[in-house]
Formats: sequence, C-alpha cells, structure tokens
Amino acid sequence: MPQSSAHFLMVRPSHFRMNEQTASDNLFQSTSHATSNSAQAAEAEFDLFVDLLRSKGIRVLVDQCPNDLDAPDALFPNNWVSFHDDGRAGLYPMRTENRRIERREAIFDKVSNEFGMEISEIIDFTEFEEHDKYLEGTGSLVLDRENRIAYASISDRTDNLAVEHFCDAFGYKGITFKSHHSVEGADHPIYHTNVMMCIASGFVLICLDAITDADEREIVQTKLMESGKQLIELTTNQIDNFAGNALEVMNEEGMKYLVLSERAKNVLTPEQLDQIQQHVEIIAPNLTTIENLGGGSARCMMCEVFLPKF
Repeated sequence: MPQSSAHFLMVRPSHFRMNEQTASDNLFQSTSHATSNSAQAAEAEFDLFVDLLRSKGIRVLVDQCPNDLDAPDALFPNNWVSFHDDGRAGLYPMRTENRRIERREAIFDKVSNEFGMEISEIIDFTEFEEHDKYLEGTGSLVLDRENRIAYASISDRTDNLAVEHFCDAFGYKGITFKSHHSVEGADHPIYHTNVMMCIASGFVLICLDAITDADEREIVQTKLMESGKQLIELTTNQIDNFAGNALEVMNEEGMKYLVLSERAKNVLTPEQLDQIQQHVEIIAPNLTTIENLGGGSARCMMCEVFLPKF
C-alpha cells in the first residue's frame, strides 16, 4: 500500500473559535490571539490552503460544515473518520461532546461520489465513548501504511485498548508509548501523536526527546530504523511550532509533497529542509489563526482517502 494519497476530504469551518471543551489537554490552543475577525481569518486561511493544494494537482473534496452545527473543530475531520484501501472506513470515539457532532453520515456519500470510490463497510469504534475511552483517528494514530505499523502516543484521547481494536480490525501492529512537552515549566502529555511525528514514504519526522521513557524511546527508534526510512529528528521547540504536524501527499501524476504550515517550515533548520527536499517538495500554507486558536495545523485538516475506485 502506498504511504501517501492523492485524494483528501477537508471541511470548511463555519463556527471556528477556540474550542472550550478541548482546551484542557490541547495546550497549543490560546485565547490571547482571538479577535472579532478570527472566524473569517480562519476561513480565508482554509480557502487559500485548498487553492494551494489544488494548484499542485492534489484532489480535494471540500465539505461545508452546516451553519446550524456548533462544531468549532469541524475543520479537523481526520480525528473522526479514516478511509482505507480495502474499501472500509473507520469511525472513531471522540473525547468531547462537541466534537462527536462532527460525525455526519452524509460525508460518506459525498466522498464516494466525488472520487468515484467505494465504501464497502464502516468499522465503528464509537462504543468506546460509553467507557470513557477514546481514539481520535489519525490524530491518535500515525500510520506506517507500507509496513502496517500504527504508532500511538497514549493520552486522554488515545486509549491502549482502542488502539488494539483498531490494529486487529485493520491489520496493523501497534507501537504505543507516552510523550510529553513542557508548557510554562510543567510537563504535559502530548494530546495527539501526529503533533510529534510524521511518517512519509522515505523519511520520518519525529521528536524522540518527547518520549520520556528510555525503553519506549528505543523501541520506537529501532522500529522506525528497521523501516529503512531516513530519521529526521525534531526538537521540542519545533513540535511546539507544529513541525511534526505534517503529511506527505501526492498528486494524481505521483509527484510527492510534504504539507506543513509556514510556521512549521520556518522553525526547521536548513539541514532539515535539505533532508526533506531530497525526497519531496514542500507545501507550506499560512495557518496562523487556525493554529493559535484551534491548536491544530496542516496535517489535522487533511483526511486521506485511500478507497478503491468503482
């Protein structure tokens, strides 16, 4: 299976703001940057991002979040759904109530019709919510699709048992660990795995220093090296600026790109940029408002579609 997709679902926000329900463990969110024009600024950033992707020949289906749905994080669809090459889709348990309303059945038909792809089955993990256990899609899971390995940093949003169920259902081997970052002098769990690592076809971006347990760090590093991918290590400051929240994509001609925000690109060193650009071209949209208030960046906004064609 290829690591990267040429087809993506993205959801245009309609009620964007800092989500008060997710702020307790997403420490990337901040109200200090909020203005009366924040929602409009986020929509403008979103639209320019989509235009940039399409200009490279990348297929993007944009779904508009309904105006009557108070879902401030709707522009991060990869947390509640995933689409796989065997025709199945995953539906995921979300920690907060106002993120659960993002799950809309109408999106499945839109994805299928837009891309001419078949959804044969939906694997529903949402019953975990009844037990206060969560697994927020490819935010919680960073997938090495070529080697069928699912990396997961355990947190309030990523439960061990739920990871096991995903791996059993989709045929992955799970590698779990805990990662932390320091905010105002105190250590906090990293809420989503895709904040601190990104797996591309030929390389990996990862902050190994964020994995505080030496044994877990060695297991992750060894497994990544066994994959044959080039390891590009990030600092804690770089992941705090979303350098780990990146995604390899490709266009329909097979040309590959790494998508990460302008802010993330700007904190990478010239050596790191050179290492990345030996493999892919970089796409770096300005997502300042979305990052500051939403606490997520480019990767969170892109839901990969790997479904088979009709």
